[in-house]
Amino acid sequence: MKIAVDAMGGDNAPQVIIEGVEQARDLYPDLEFDLYGNPDKVKPLIKNNDRLNMIATTEEISMGEEPVRAIRRKKDSSIVRAATAVKDGKADAFFSAGNTGAILAAGLFIVGRIKGIDRPGLTSILPIAQPGANRHNFVYLDTGANAESKEKNLEQYAYLGKFYAENVLGVANPRIALLNNGAEEDKGDKLHKEVWQILNGKDDLNFVGNVEAGDLLFGKADVIVSDGWTANAALKATEGTAKMMMTLIKHGILHGGLRAKLGYLMLKPTFHQIGQKMSASTYGGAVLLGLKAPVVKTHGSSDALAVKNTISQIRTMLKTGVIEKTVEFFDNTENLDNSNKNE
Repeated sequence: MKIAVDAMGGDNAPQVIIEGVEQARDLYPDLEFDLYGNPDKVKPLIKNNDRLNMIATTEEISMGEEPVRAIRRKKDSSIVRAATAVKDGKADAFFSAGNTGAILAAGLFIVGRIKGIDRPGLTSILPIAQPGANRHNFVYLDTGANAESKEKNLEQYAYLGKFYAENVLGVANPRIALLNNGAEEDKGDKLHKEVWQILNGKDDLNFVGNVEAGDLLFGKADVIVSDGWTANAALKATEGTAKMMMTLIKHGILHGGLRAKLGYLMLKPTFHQIGQKMSASTYGGAVLLGLKAPVVKTHGSSDALAVKNTISQIRTMLKTGVIEKTVEFFDNTENLDNSNKNE
């Protein structure tokens, strides 16, 4: 299995990208990597060339560039070249920590969407914070690829999330929920009310109803679907709340006197365990589901651990054939109403 890597994308590239790739290479003997980037910057960082192929590029797409214009103008950028390799069958998956919009655009316009998918959804794996929960994480989409969505888009996200949960997370008959402003059936605007009715009427979906943003991390579903604007806003609010709580706890320890510091020392292993569970590095990257091949983006500030775990995530996608199974499903017009097909 060969992964095309944008070695230049990310706040700490190419150093952490190469470190993470080499960690994954050493862990998985069935993986090979094509590294796209500036060889003068990348080659000195490589400790072992085994199963690493350097492919020189002359351009980079920075974080602040307009995505579509950038991928159209910078044909020799590491993002465009890596995505093109997947399109041409020279690689099986594309990975980057670079400009999110450019990665989404390259995935959509170069790799291409699956027939029957109107709008691919950006899919994140988030932790479940509920003590004693059977699952440790869940699938959450669309987390920002599409600010506006139609009913059929959210229906497709439910199936995309189901396939991902079954094949990559190993969840049998995953519970599907709709992110809404209330748990009752009649909550939400016209879009969410209609989506509730559509999902509830699907015999092949284990739909469990609405879930509120306050319950996002409490394990009430294995897949939570939403339009990109709502899901992204809820995710950022959750992240902001977590950061605020950590800041308050740290301030309390530092300014709480000897008793607070002794208490911290006694609870340090617990704090470490919680931090590891809630860290984004633990769960890999965000997948643009609905494309013809895995296109996976990790956070720009990711460390080598996040890169390694994201590559592990891609490997699981390739080994389980989740993309092929998705293509097969959406190719079968009997699975979805013709009104939900985009020929």
